[in-house]
Amino acid sequence: MSTHRPGRDPRLYQIAVLASLLAYGIGRLDFEISLARAALILVSALVAQYSCTRLWNIPAFDPRSALISGLSLCLLLRTNSAALAVLAAAVTIGSKFVLRVNSKHIFNPTNFGLAVMMLATDEVWVSPGQWGNAAFFALLMACLGGLVVNRASRSDVTLAFLAVYGALVFGRSVWLGEPSTIPVHRLASGAFLLFSFFMISDPKTTPDSRAGRVVFGTLVALGAAYIQFKLFRTNGLIWSLAGWSLFVPVIDKLLPADGRYQWFAPAGFQTKGSSNMKRAVISASIALLLLSAAKPASAFCGFYVSKADTKLFNRASQVVLVRDGDRTVITMVNDFSGSPIDFAIVVPVPTRIEREQIHVGDKAVVDHLDAFSAPRLVEYFDDNPCELRRLERAMPVPMAAARESSRANADSAKTLGVTIEAQYTVGEYDILILSATQSAGLETWLRQNGYRIPTGAAPVLGSYIRQNMRFFVAKVNLKERAKTGYSYLRPIQVAYESPKFMLPIRLGTVNADGPQELFVYALTRRGRVETTNYRTVRLATGMELPTYVKQEFPAFYKAMFSKQVAREDMRAVFVEYAWDMAWCDPCAADPLSRDELRNLGVFWLDEVAESPAGRSGIVPFPRRPSPQNVFLTRLHVRYDGAHFPEDLVFQETADRENFQARFVLRHPWNGSATCAAAVQYRQELQQRRERESQTLASLTGWNIDEIRKRMGVGPETGPGETPVKWWERLWK
Repeated sequence: MSTHRPGRDPRLYQIAVLASLLAYGIGRLDFEISLARAALILVSALVAQYSCTRLWNIPAFDPRSALISGLSLCLLLRTNSAALAVLAAAVTIGSKFVLRVNSKHIFNPTNFGLAVMMLATDEVWVSPGQWGNAAFFALLMACLGGLVVNRASRSDVTLAFLAVYGALVFGRSVWLGEPSTIPVHRLASGAFLLFSFFMISDPKTTPDSRAGRVVFGTLVALGAAYIQFKLFRTNGLIWSLAGWSLFVPVIDKLLPADGRYQWFAPAGFQTKGSSNMKRAVISASIALLLLSAAKPASAFCGFYVSKADTKLFNRASQVVLVRDGDRTVITMVNDFSGSPIDFAIVVPVPTRIEREQIHVGDKAVVDHLDAFSAPRLVEYFDDNPCELRRLERAMPVPMAAARESSRANADSAKTLGVTIEAQYTVGEYDILILSATQSAGLETWLRQNGYRIPTGAAPVLGSYIRQNMRFFVAKVNLKERAKTGYSYLRPIQVAYESPKFMLPIRLGTVNADGPQELFVYALTRRGRVETTNYRTVRLATGMELPTYVKQEFPAFYKAMFSKQVAREDMRAVFVEYAWDMAWCDPCAADPLSRDELRNLGVFWLDEVAESPAGRSGIVPFPRRPSPQNVFLTRLHVRYDGAHFPEDLVFQETADRENFQARFVLRHPWNGSATCAAAVQYRQELQQRRERESQTLASLTGWNIDEIRKRMGVGPETGPGETPVKWWERLWK
């Protein structure tokens, strides 16, 4: 029987490492979990452990395993519902006591809790991209994880899993012709390493024998790769581990071991749960339930004065993604400038496209969507401090109410390994749907037919070909364009059904002249959209700025965004807006009408309305009425090939918390009243303006002395006043 020397309990190391990772995630990576929610999960896990200890008449209460499970849930579980967070902790801990075979629990508790909650309700999700892919952090996790698994004598299962999964990821990239940066990017994921070193290596749920653990690690790796790269579903690691854990009893029977792993417990550590501990834990859990249930008001109630739309950025592309289930409608806005005869696009698509799946959209609707969701500047006006009243602003604005090609062209395509599967004329565009067997032939054919693609695109094209993707190519038909009467190129829309929820960006990074800007507007039924293979970060919001920024908001926003991009080493996707389309506050533009949403491809508007809880029937918190049941996420990414080696992969979450990047101007009160409140107000106003100058300098990198000069803030100057003589301050 395996034991440990006194003082060497590996759970203590694991608790310390997981707690450090949680602190790093909340403090540095801005994890979307509050300290109150984390404490609630931890207390719930401890209460569940204590309750099960009493129910199963176990003589001692041991909090260590419960703390490990609770910390793991804090790192992985995401939900807007406090009740679901508590339930997840209860399911996680309860599984250790209920689901047992031969006195051994079957599932890794945290993995089981996550899998059950994601199957039971749409209100729970895991964000695999939250850790990012920073090499330093990946190395840190690997080292700390290696310490833990070696202390737990389970490094063999981790190494087996890493070897097999790494070989599959690298082998797939070699077969697809992808550069090595792509598999390195995938394996450097913090979520992947967290799973490898802290979840699959659980000594109480892995097979007892070393041979069995190697087999188990191999099976989990094969299952995860199949789910991730064949079924194109997120969280393949979690689903694979949950599935193969059912076979651990079989593996233990086929490959038995001499003894079973036991945690070492130092003498005197185990004590019966006292009534004082019970009362303290229950009291703390009730307090934390109340704390986490109290939500801040989501209304901002200001006056909108300016916005930062996509026109502020050069080389800015816009894409609208409408997604529900496996159905997607993509709207591509052409930012092409030049002669229409030179326009051509090549877009990889995951499936064959029929004529009825292609449409030419209305650019005005996309412009409206851009204006509605743009980061905005709002202003407030301070009241007379001598008047004890509070100005109430208005409530949020409510919802307002084929041409055939020649045979010679087709024959030429066949000789190059290119098949023209379909060709259509839609609006002002001639469209071809191509498949190919070799990248060099496809590149040659595209060049011969006037499609300008970057030099060196063949390897990227080859990787898409090996994934059985088609190519949607379009050129302008000048005669048809003349009939439309439009002076600009309208957006192209494509509707298709595929489990792949992704946006191909790699072709755009080949020989690109510097970084590019991409705006993605995702319209979904459930909630916010995020990337799974890159960090998704919310922009700074609610910051108070000097009032002169009103005339310089575009310059401010560009500088601020560049500073945020540099802070994340240009490896993150930024959320600029996430809001229910039924209303806005403050509104930079009216919400889109039902007709406009239909124009963008929101296909579920005419279906029977479904509650926000989806299939689960659980409504975690009350929301405003949502007659459209459309949630908008605006994502902004600055990217190049070095920092974004692979295409963007998305997932829809159940997060319906409203968010907008907004910045505040607070105009001071300039009255002449001399009451005590007015005197205090003037004293505090100078400090406030200094904070505003520091905030602006921090957000943009602008020189703080220049900011102070623009504001008229200095040691001898009052806010908005003439210079104060030195002797006037002497006896005050």
